[in-house]
Amino acid sequence: MKTSPSDQAVNNPTQFNIAAIAKLEEEALDRRTGTERQSDAIVRFIGSPRFLLLHLILVGTWMAANLNLIPGVHAFDPFPFGILALFVSSESVFLTIFVLISQNRMARQAERRSHLDLQVGMLAEQELTMLLQMLQKLCQHSGIDMKSTTRQVQGFSETTDVQKLASELEEKLPDQ
Repeated sequence: MKTSPSDQAVNNPTQFNIAAIAKLEEEALDRRTGTERQSDAIVRFIGSPRFLLLHLILVGTWMAANLNLIPGVHAFDPFPFGILALFVSSESVFLTIFVLISQNRMARQAERRSHLDLQVGMLAEQELTMLLQMLQKLCQHSGIDMKSTTRQVQGFSETTDVQKLASELEEKLPDQ
């Protein structure tokens, strides 16, 4: 017998949430363009110890060859290694572009997550407000005295004005 997603959420909410988050991440990875996929692969490689080691070996060999430290190899780029500087600076431009492409994609993904988090938080706030209102009505109907907590409960049972809250935060937060 197959269980529905709502049954899974009730029976094991942690596993349900993990599966939902994993699915969102898979979908985000699947939405990448070909350029973004290639850029991510390049960034993964250039951020690895193998890339560092490869660079150390290549630059060390280049310098050794051009300082006449390797027998039988004639210097083709004598000190101050102008050709090496050209290659390294060109490489740095391309690597920077690849890193920026990956960072832009990750920033868009983080913004989507932030919007999703805001939406979930707003829904939770609306649900909690409704629950408080229902509890107030149940207490009134049952004749339970709530005078000592009426002001607090009333403040929480009112719908939050998101625009007003955002404006207040903007006023109170320090400028950067």
